[in-house]
Amino acid sequence: MADDTLNIDDLIQQLDSEGMIGFTESFVSDIEKGLSVVNQEHLPWLNELKSSEWRGVLCFGMGGSAAGGDFLARLADASGSKPFIVHRGYELPSWWTSDWLVLATSHSGNTEETVAATESALKQGATAVIIATGGVLAGLCELYENCYLIPSIGGQPPRTAFGHLFSRQLALIEHLGFIPQQPEDEREAMLVRLEYACKTNDFRKSSGIPLLDLAIALKEHPLSLLGPTEMQPALIRFKNQLNENSGRFARIGVVPEMNHNEIVAWGGVSEDADPAREDQATLFLTWDGMHERVGSRIDWMIEHTPTDYAWRIHGEGASLLEVLLHHCIVMDWLTIALAFLHGKDPAAIRPIQALKAYLADDASI
Repeated sequence: MADDTLNIDDLIQQLDSEGMIGFTESFVSDIEKGLSVVNQEHLPWLNELKSSEWRGVLCFGMGGSAAGGDFLARLADASGSKPFIVHRGYELPSWWTSDWLVLATSHSGNTEETVAATESALKQGATAVIIATGGVLAGLCELYENCYLIPSIGGQPPRTAFGHLFSRQLALIEHLGFIPQQPEDEREAMLVRLEYACKTNDFRKSSGIPLLDLAIALKEHPLSLLGPTEMQPALIRFKNQLNENSGRFARIGVVPEMNHNEIVAWGGVSEDADPAREDQATLFLTWDGMHERVGSRIDWMIEHTPTDYAWRIHGEGASLLEVLLHHCIVMDWLTIALAFLHGKDPAAIRPIQALKAYLADDASI
């Protein structure tokens, strides 16, 4: 049970300067709205793209705006017809050709790496779809004939806009036939279950006390996130949410790959191990669709983990998509709770802002 002396409502009132709680509450609603705006009526150019032959999709983005590309790539690996590659950086990959569709995502529309890579591609004849709230990136659609805009919703930090951004990415890719279209009845049922998960993990409610207890248990320990390959996008986003929301370091390990290297540092069956292993807090992200051998590997690791601070967070859902989104809900509530416990405003990102200011000054010289 949570500490009786802890008044989480007081911490929220003191620290939640930009309404991160509210943005977290609206996650599923954001997804539902985003899915509804990507259609032929609103975006008549969709059929033109659908009729073209594409080798694959190259996703540009940084930070929270890049996360959706990771999710799409994993969904495409599971059931798609085209490869998806996520590119984080200023430069266009040398292998790129114009029969790769460019999907450029930036919440602000001003992410300099994404703008640079997208403009470079457009100058070389790319067809690009932009997902942004405005900014320089959206403005490229006025300058290049084969550049199309899907507007997103502004007024909030990029990492809280994942529902807005990913839903538009997902609807686009489904419409183009790159991954199977989810049947409407299944989608409606998924959204209902996800909304229930969002409400029950709210740590202000009695149903969210276990999540708050977990945040309290994690507070004083270094953090590690482990899971199967299919959960890698969730692991990366979880780490990033811990970095930004909570101001905490975290590292990730992917099974089975980490069983061929990192597992030695964990020890558990010998003294040849990292000296800090016993203090490590470890979260295993799992789901029902894991390969049988991967499940056995994770079971062995849990049995032999050298730390007393280990938990399994099992993603719920009838599909890989739903499980990934369920993990997003849990990680968002958990990282915000951890921020409050550390006395941090979860919206505060002063080092990022300071670096941007430095780069802006440097560019003006």
